[in-house]
Amino acid sequence: MSFNARVEGVAPFRVMHLLELAQQREAAGEDVIHLEVGEPDFSTPPAVREAGHRALDEGRTRYTPATGIPALREAIAGHYREHFDAEVAPERIIVTPGASGALLLASQLLAGPGDGVLMADPNYPCNRHFMALAGARVDAVPVGPDSGWQLNAELIERHWRDDTRLAMLASPSNPTGHVLERSALGAVVDAVAERGGELLVDEIYQGLNYGMAPLSVASLSDRAFIVNSFSKYFGMTGWRLGWLVAPEDAVEPLTRLAQNVFLAASTPAQHAALAAFSPECQALFEERRRELQTRRDALLEGLSRLGLAPSLPPQGAFYLWLDISAYSNDSQAFCLRLLEEENVAITPGTDFALQGGEHHVRIAFTTGVPRLQEALARLERFLARQGS
Repeated sequence: MSFNARVEGVAPFRVMHLLELAQQREAAGEDVIHLEVGEPDFSTPPAVREAGHRALDEGRTRYTPATGIPALREAIAGHYREHFDAEVAPERIIVTPGASGALLLASQLLAGPGDGVLMADPNYPCNRHFMALAGARVDAVPVGPDSGWQLNAELIERHWRDDTRLAMLASPSNPTGHVLERSALGAVVDAVAERGGELLVDEIYQGLNYGMAPLSVASLSDRAFIVNSFSKYFGMTGWRLGWLVAPEDAVEPLTRLAQNVFLAASTPAQHAALAAFSPECQALFEERRRELQTRRDALLEGLSRLGLAPSLPPQGAFYLWLDISAYSNDSQAFCLRLLEEENVAITPGTDFALQGGEHHVRIAFTTGVPRLQEALARLERFLARQGS
């Protein structure tokens, strides 16, 4: 059979293979510590689950408008006003099936054959793949500690070409957990605007910030496209619900795209998500954020003793990006051996980085401190054998 050549450029997500192997080991009776998948051990808040049940009991199972139910769009707008001091009209918010649905709409609207897209390397691989599937050329710009693991204004100015159409950022980022502070983000907004380009910002981990207040580009610009999700901060991974904030003049074509691509997001999930903005849930989310910060700090302390702590601690999300070059130049093999020998599952950097991924791994602090401490003890034994 003959398939679209663009699909051949979509690499497999290696972490899913590791997850499958880890689950096989668990099924065989092994005690596996999961630090590989970006899904904390928190369940969906009770108030959200109850709202979902009520929606089903009340028969709220029919199609909604393609852009989402008005009440949810208004609630999201209120969230920007309360938490980010940003005025976002509800009409500029499009509710989507997960953040992936939002990224699909944005990529189809903004990127096409002959267009260049700038993004950081490392980055979440689906960001690259969505743009490539739209026919665009992805220019992955290597970043590191010197740029705070972010695509900043200086890098945008240096790598922007005549055919560059779009710059895409992620703050907080996956896999590094680093953020762009207000002045740096403002400089990016200006750099892209001066070149007549578009700016797309992945804010999926927004709200999961440590040592600094969360910031949305919506407070700096009404021209930026913003992808967000109910999965991470709101704890609704399996509900598959996200949203896209767009400039006012982009809403009409995006609505047409949504009508044709997915028609509408899940109706029960939309009604359930309304409860996520309640004071009860907001207090729970803050409690969970503090717990994630405690986990991050415990991992940083333990990794520091092992000489593996990152030089720049992450300020958001729930990941650590570690340089393992002192032990291996093959992160895939490193992760497989760690799983086989110590039953600790982490993610190879080659999932995220086109350059340097073989020297890095990602650890997700998605389980409690006692399990993280056990994982550190197992990692220490494993590293001792690598040096022997």
